[in-house]
Amino acid sequence: MKRVLSALLALSLVTLLFAGCGEKDTGDKGNVSSGQEATTTIRLGGLKGPTSMGMVKLLSDAEEKKSESQIEFTMAGSADELTPKLLKGELDILAVPANLGAILYNNSEGAVEFLAINTLGVIYITEKGGNTVNSWADLKGKTIYATGKGSTPEYALNYLLQQNGLDPATDVTVEWKSEPTEVVAQMATQDQAIAMLPQPFVTVASTQIADLRVALDLTGEWDKLDNDSQFITAGLIVRREFAEKYPQQLQKFLEEYKASTDYVNQNVEAAAQLVEKYDIVKAPIAQKAIPYCNITYIDGSEMKTALKGYLQVLYDQNPASVGGKLPADDFYYEK
Repeated sequence: MKRVLSALLALSLVTLLFAGCGEKDTGDKGNVSSGQEATTTIRLGGLKGPTSMGMVKLLSDAEEKKSESQIEFTMAGSADELTPKLLKGELDILAVPANLGAILYNNSEGAVEFLAINTLGVIYITEKGGNTVNSWADLKGKTIYATGKGSTPEYALNYLLQQNGLDPATDVTVEWKSEPTEVVAQMATQDQAIAMLPQPFVTVASTQIADLRVALDLTGEWDKLDNDSQFITAGLIVRREFAEKYPQQLQKFLEEYKASTDYVNQNVEAAAQLVEKYDIVKAPIAQKAIPYCNITYIDGSEMKTALKGYLQVLYDQNPASVGGKLPADDFYYEK
């Protein structure tokens, strides 16, 4: 009898042990119920500037517990501060330059997906002290001060010059500076000057140089080419593992992100206060710059077509700008 009782007791302990092992520890917050995902905090990263301006209403709502998405936000001055954390699984979603998404995809064996375009072009040709530049032809023989050598601003400028019949190597002289502030300082010392500047530095420069004017909007000029692509500054990328594990929460996040961009574009003054709150740029500058930052939300097939065309342009200029090769179709997130 004792042996039988001992055997039954042992069997009961084994049964309890395996029952406990059957409870999956997801490491997430909340409970898992049948047919539902475990809730998790989305770890979001963004860069100072237009790239992060569209998300400020969502950040505010999440902070005040008014959104369904729970967000832990990390701001950085450089993408180099964020991308290692994404690849190590310490961040889930980033708002970064569009071509960086392609580079990360190629360098991580497809570990990231591109969710949506969140910023179109923010670069402008500006002129101080005159009204001599009103078309690309007017740039022939001129000197342009600019930043972004070896990166997308240079490739975009070269592409648009070429598409408008100018040779970047012989028809214009580009003096490259390391920072937009250097360009502004250079312009300030001259009676007449031409520069390629991004927002919000165009707005900053206009507060320091009274007779500064926007001569050409590179986004609008790109659109005139009507070539099934768009001039894209930045977008949202996600770790593929996160997208596959939390599809419902990712979809809700994207819905709330889109609503946030709509709010920013429709409520510029209030949005500017939030832009300053999240240490992106001061509110007075943000209020003037937001209408020219082309903050948007484009996903699905429209995103895929526009981004494919844009990445093709960069690849043709320099394959390294997209990570050596164009991404495969699984780079483009589909609901």
